[in-house]
Amino acid sequence: MIPAVELRGLTRDFAAGLRGVRLRAVDNLTLRIEAGQVYGLLGPNGSGKSTTLKILLGLLDPTAGTCAIFGHASGRAEARCRLGYLPESPHFYRFLTGRELVEFYGRICGLRSPGLGRRVSEVIAWVGLADSADRRVGTYSKGMLQRIGLAQALVHDPELVVLDEPTAGVDPAGVATITEMIHRLRAAGKTVLLTSHLPDQIEEVCDRIAILDHGRLVLEGPVEELAPAGDRMALVMKTLPPPELAELRAWLAARGREIESVRRARPRLGRILPGRWGARDAEAVEECR
Repeated sequence: MIPAVELRGLTRDFAAGLRGVRLRAVDNLTLRIEAGQVYGLLGPNGSGKSTTLKILLGLLDPTAGTCAIFGHASGRAEARCRLGYLPESPHFYRFLTGRELVEFYGRICGLRSPGLGRRVSEVIAWVGLADSADRRVGTYSKGMLQRIGLAQALVHDPELVVLDEPTAGVDPAGVATITEMIHRLRAAGKTVLLTSHLPDQIEEVCDRIAILDHGRLVLEGPVEELAPAGDRMALVMKTLPPPELAELRAWLAARGREIESVRRARPRLGRILPGRWGARDAEAVEECR
């Protein structure tokens, strides 16, 4: 089966100064991303993630090695039409409405009427912005910009979706929304390649990850193999009264086990606040109209 993305010996050098010094941003990188996976590129700033993406998108040529998307060289039109891209900090035309923006990118991708309008409405509704589609993009919050950016990346129904730091600068409510959308893309059979320097976010959504450092591949594999479960187990139950907790400790002690700590579980803030923060977000947008 042809992989969604295949990098072989990918290397990219940049000139650094006037003396012919070369800076190696990506160093002999080989990766294979199967279709239908959510794949994460993880690494600190300067690890080569962005340069790798630019080569994948056809914005840079490699110094050496190859980069293919569904079997086509990344710089060719056959490859570009099969991917959608959401940059880390999208700069959209602020005077356009969300609907006009997505329609503009749809036309760039070759979509034409009468199907264009229907497809624009579909992807805008899919990212949850149907009620804000006719507002100017200049009134959108950071989270809304990321969502309309995802809509423009999906308007031509690409097989591969590339997300560069999709949750950068987004509040917890926006992070939860984007995470849900990534799960939905996987369920729809899309291949998703995303970058981040935050391990927890990558671990939550990805099937496989690659960790880069100074342009080199450090680790690669399924999340459960790179971060296997340890020899401890967490049990979540309703609060036990003291006598029953003592009985449980005694039952475990008779079997050579013990409870290392007991604490009351509480919901994560990100699960409590999104609704309220979303309401505040809508109020802020309304004030800008």
